[in-house]
Amino acid sequence: MTQARRVVIKIGSSLLFDADRRAVAADWLASLAADIAALRRQGREAIVVSSGAVALGRGRLNLSTSRLQDKQAAAAVGQTLLMHAWEEALAPHGLMAGQVLLTRDDTERRRRWLNGRATLEALLSHGVVPVVNENDTVATEEIRYGDNDRLAARAAQLGRADLLILLSDVDGLYTADPRRDPDARHLPLIERLSPEVLAMASGANAQAGVGTGGMATKLAAAQIAASAGCATLIASGLTAHPLKAVLDGARASLILAPATPMAAWKQWIAGSVAPGGALALDAGAVAALHAGKSLLPSGVVAVSGDFGKGDSVRLTGPDGLRIGVGLAAYAADEIALIRGRHSDAIESLLGYRGPSVVIHRDDLVLEDR
Repeated sequence: MTQARRVVIKIGSSLLFDADRRAVAADWLASLAADIAALRRQGREAIVVSSGAVALGRGRLNLSTSRLQDKQAAAAVGQTLLMHAWEEALAPHGLMAGQVLLTRDDTERRRRWLNGRATLEALLSHGVVPVVNENDTVATEEIRYGDNDRLAARAAQLGRADLLILLSDVDGLYTADPRRDPDARHLPLIERLSPEVLAMASGANAQAGVGTGGMATKLAAAQIAASAGCATLIASGLTAHPLKAVLDGARASLILAPATPMAAWKQWIAGSVAPGGALALDAGAVAALHAGKSLLPSGVVAVSGDFGKGDSVRLTGPDGLRIGVGLAAYAADEIALIRGRHSDAIESLLGYRGPSVVIHRDDLVLEDR
């Protein structure tokens, strides 16, 4: 936590929702907000994935049925209650909350993925704490994540986070369910999610009553996060100031990732099997890319292929040889209109203000020369 540049913090319903009062656990949430503010003062960015909307909405509407339409109605009411609670908790620290509602399509369709990533980056750049939740008002069984552990892992991928923190009613992974086996041993560090480790997961905590995930979903989330170079920390949220508690030595389980988020992202780009097209570049653009710059429209000589925004494209130099691959910020027909022109001309040529680059350096992988 002291080394991570960007952290995703997932909060389960059993922590945020006070079942006795059927309302937000305001004191606990205020303590977590103070922890988030402390991270921000240290120069770290935080994204929150917050459960609780459906539980809060059911409490307000006094609903007990599990019909889909009633759950969606509860989510619609609960989202406003949830965001109001986050606004109140963060405001004393001078922080704002920004709501981000996602369905599974938003993280599995490339264009939506890019739009979602751009939104998170914009919120963070303005000092806003993104509060992510599943869009339960429209999500059906076919397009749901199913649990917020997996949603949090996708948010970590989307935000290119270094660390995913899963707060719930358990303080990490054990060799067996500690509620049933007194000999269960806590595992503070997991270097690899081997089949043996995955087999240690147990089911959801039935006593919590409002959550949908268990240790199995947390390890599945850790696998998703690790594929993006993001480590995962499973910790208890049953105490006030849960992040501070971990920093002070409270028991937790850290699951390592094999690479950094940027390295994993670059590996994914480099592994594009069939790029959708190609961009021919002039010598100046090639030199700029090798110097660590992004690709500007002025350096593009020719466009080939029929690709869309976010598709991978080959890059070739003046000699026609491939120099790398990247993700296009514009579709092929748009790049054809702006190629060879200055970035300031993009808005007048396309009719809208888009990125100033054709390929951002973070979305570019160059081949060894």
